Amino acid sequence: MMIYLLFGYFATVSILSGIFTIALKNPVHCGLSLLSLLLHVAGLFVLLNAEFLFAVQIIVYAGAILVLYLFVLMLLNLKTEEQYLHKKYPFFLFAGVAILGELLILVFQTPYGGAKGAATPEIVLQTRPSHTVGLTMFSDYLLLFEIVGVFLLGAIIGAIVLAKTPTAPTAGADRST
Repeated sequence: MMIYLLFGYFATVSILSGIFTIALKNPVHCGLSLLSLLLHVAGLFVLLNAEFLFAVQIIVYAGAILVLYLFVLMLLNLKTEEQYLHKKYPFFLFAGVAILGELLILVFQTPYGGAKGAATPEIVLQTRPSHTVGLTMFSDYLLLFEIVGVFLLGAIIGAIVLAKTPTAPTAGADRST
């Protein structure tokens, strides 16, 4: 009974936090709503006995990604755009309903509904789920894991280049070369 109450709490607060993340006008309040959303989704992972995903959710998303998001908000001045973006509620509502409809169609027509994974419950109970995920990630998917790391490094470098303010050229510089 307690599991159902906790699931109801985490699911309800996650949905409300997601709505507040896109509906609030102040970007810092949106960031705090996003933090609440990420923490409550981590709570759902705990209920599913997926402690590895719980740890990834807290460390990577609630920690690193949210800090990066708030850092970008501090670099950009969003006060002029904030009024413009929130006048388009009907468009966002239509787009959200359309995307939700498409996702429901995909969920109900998926051919993978009854697919079983390679890890049997006996294997998972012998080696904890986090250990199993780590072994699989660093053996079978090592190349893909490294490629994602290179992509993230490129994204960080791109963000630094875009955030850097251009300097005005000096008047005495020779442009003929």
